[in-house]
Amino acid sequence: MLDLAFSEPAPRVISGAREEWELVIGMEVHAQVASQSKLFSGASTTFGAEPNSNVSLVDAAMPGMLPVINEFCVEQAVRTGLGLRAAINLFSQFDRKNYFYPDLPQGYQISQLYHPLVGEGEVLVDLAPGIGRRVRVERIHLEQDAGKSIHDMDPNLSFVDLNRTGVALMEIVSRPDIRSPEEAAAYIAKLRQIMRYLGTCDGNMQNGSLRADVTVSVCRPGAYDRYRESGDFSHLGTRCEIKNMNSMRFIQAAIEYEARRQIALIEDGGKVVQETRLYDPDRGETRSMRSKEEAQDYRYFPCPDLLPLEIEQEWVDAIAASLPELPDARKARFVRDFGMTEYDAGVLSAEVESAAFFEAVAAGRDGKQAAHWGINELFGRLNREGLEIGASPVSAAQLGGVLDLMASGEISGKIAKDLFEILWAEGGDPAEIVAARGMRQVTDSGAIEAAVYEIIAANPAQVEKARANPKVAGWFVGQVMKATGGKANPQAVNAVVLARLGIED
Repeated sequence: MLDLAFSEPAPRVISGAREEWELVIGMEVHAQVASQSKLFSGASTTFGAEPNSNVSLVDAAMPGMLPVINEFCVEQAVRTGLGLRAAINLFSQFDRKNYFYPDLPQGYQISQLYHPLVGEGEVLVDLAPGIGRRVRVERIHLEQDAGKSIHDMDPNLSFVDLNRTGVALMEIVSRPDIRSPEEAAAYIAKLRQIMRYLGTCDGNMQNGSLRADVTVSVCRPGAYDRYRESGDFSHLGTRCEIKNMNSMRFIQAAIEYEARRQIALIEDGGKVVQETRLYDPDRGETRSMRSKEEAQDYRYFPCPDLLPLEIEQEWVDAIAASLPELPDARKARFVRDFGMTEYDAGVLSAEVESAAFFEAVAAGRDGKQAAHWGINELFGRLNREGLEIGASPVSAAQLGGVLDLMASGEISGKIAKDLFEILWAEGGDPAEIVAARGMRQVTDSGAIEAAVYEIIAANPAQVEKARANPKVAGWFVGQVMKATGGKANPQAVNAVVLARLGIED
């Protein structure tokens, strides 16, 4: 994997009523493994199915049913770890996390506490061109998801949907290296991007495929640096965890509110209590869910139904060899090979689908021109229409055809935009449309000479102005282009206008 050169930003400083404070943020991201079946059963993971239709006897915790590990889910977690430059533990073990909740039929969750599948890694978070934060990943472990309790369908009853029960999750635990709400959102976005490139999680936050628990604390300036030097968490403030966040915008708002709540509490002489909190987006505030003292003792112990996982290094090496080009490497290659800016390369490589689309357009063509049309014309139109790249009415082959016609001189930039509109609305082959509709650029010198002569003859006052101020010659070029319906070659028109006016280029 390639690194783009970057420098780390200064930490975000928040001014309280009397003192200045710095934010310290850690995140536990729950990413649903992209798999057609669950972690310990063959039940489907299809989203939006009828309630309780994707539930096997194992998921429902029927007596005598035993879990069987889904090897593909293990492979997906290993693939994610490798994508985050993390250590892969050849020995790992599943544990039971014991607690009661109506949507947890077993009365426990199968997770990994003591021996996770993936060890320490890192994520380079892009904040601006040349500026980034390196966030350390402590671990990634596999666990099964719980079901869903529904409380708003009946005034007197609650319902339980077990479709999600047993779905494989990767819990990605960061170190407290994130220093602002904006960095927290950027970290989630980068994780999502990497996993989508890898094909290990679809990253759909609206459907619950990606959600996060966010830990927030505040400390005096310099305290975080002492923690990084010593590894001693006592230098940091008391932390509070905000559960189940599934929106980048809400994550930022919740962190901002929670930080200011803690600062105000400390400066008023109070103490921050370590607790779990929830964010209320309607009121824009966090509220207490349970304190540390009220937290359950989960009584973790090794799951007796599952043997430890012992994987071979050769298997891990084979997965590593199959990894696709990842976002940072692709972005660096776009900058290097196509001569584009880091910003444009970041836009084009943001999603794996858009990056592949761009590469298909740019193949054998001018990369900068392909980037310009991809970002400004295609992506701009998709954004206005609320469409994803996969639903684009204009294909990569069609857009490439437009660029080929421009490169050959058959159409001008203006005609190309008109052609793009036709392709968007009607489809078709660009070359055939140009031929059938008479859209070819006028390059015949005689026709251009005649049009220029006519415009100059009709505007003697403008001629005198242009000879006094050569910039006015552009007016004649515009008039000729208008008269020819935009079909004249602009460079040829400009040359003829200058020659007729006696102005040196």
